[in-house]
Amino acid sequence: MSTDFDIIVIGAGIAGASVAARLAASHRTAILEMEERPGYHSTGRSLATLEPNYGPAPIRALTRTSRREFDDLKLLNPRESMFLVPEGQEHEFAALQAAQKGMREISLAEAKTRFPLLNDGYCKNIMLDPATADIDVDLLLQNFLRQFKAHGGALLCGHAVQSLQHESGQWTVMAGGKSFRARIIVNAAGAWGDLVAGLAGAKPSGLQPKRRSIAVVPAPDGHDVTNWPWIGDPGETWYCKPQSGKLLVSRAEATHVDPHDAYADDMALAEGIDRFQQATGIEVGRVEHTWAGLRSFAPDGNLVVGYDSRLDGFFWLIGQGGYGIQTSPALSRLAASLLRHEAMPQDIADEGLVLKDIDPARFA
Repeated sequence: MSTDFDIIVIGAGIAGASVAARLAASHRTAILEMEERPGYHSTGRSLATLEPNYGPAPIRALTRTSRREFDDLKLLNPRESMFLVPEGQEHEFAALQAAQKGMREISLAEAKTRFPLLNDGYCKNIMLDPATADIDVDLLLQNFLRQFKAHGGALLCGHAVQSLQHESGQWTVMAGGKSFRARIIVNAAGAWGDLVAGLAGAKPSGLQPKRRSIAVVPAPDGHDVTNWPWIGDPGETWYCKPQSGKLLVSRAEATHVDPHDAYADDMALAEGIDRFQQATGIEVGRVEHTWAGLRSFAPDGNLVVGYDSRLDGFFWLIGQGGYGIQTSPALSRLAASLLRHEAMPQDIADEGLVLKDIDPARFA
């Protein structure tokens, strides 16, 4: 196998796999992944939800644009979301109302037709988002990888990057004990993004991985939760989502951690379950399973996408936070266009995305 490529993408999560799929038809492209399989970390531990009203403005623009591709590929299963607004979250409620599109306020009685076990006195207001949905994350990732491989892309798992050196217009990458060369490096390393940038000699973006813990609990006796909505509060202090006949419950914590193979925090799990019980009255008798994932944010909460202004051929594609899955169809098209020095795709521009909001130069 050749070790010379036009583009080397570091990271085979959803960010790296999706942009590599867009590039492989026109460029000799390789993906270097440190784990033994793609999507092991954040991609494989996503809540798998499409939420068009979630996140800062660039995220919402990319999510709305991505929906068209999700619909075409039949990767969505509709699931409404309900935001329960307790005492003390008036400010968050106002912010939700200001940013949303297509949401509406509903009564407790209407909310109970969707999620029957809500405590009557828990919240002051309830907002319904009918446009949210579950995403088939595994099928999404496999679709991108199949497209990548069909165009001759090389996926190399178990190849952690040890060094990056740039000389005479070429990058030399040591990974998995082997040497690879390419004109362009795409840093899609997720929580490890600033570590990869450091190997290349780039100034760090200030990327911060944050842990979120999830408890899987049984459905309440006598209830089929399959079509119940996602519920949570606009202050993001807890949420619950039905999945596979059970309930996923989280405190929605964002604990600063170093990049690592994340594990659930017992205190966060207990607090999340307690808040869920207060909102619903459902008594959780046992926890069947727990897991945790990392969501990585730049200091301003926006994506970091574009060429480094000081390093020739070094392209940033990090800072997806909790939005990487739902934005991946549009974000990968945008990143591929920027990598080729082309204009932003028109449908993304039409949604109001402003490139300077995600440009790495804002941290220079």
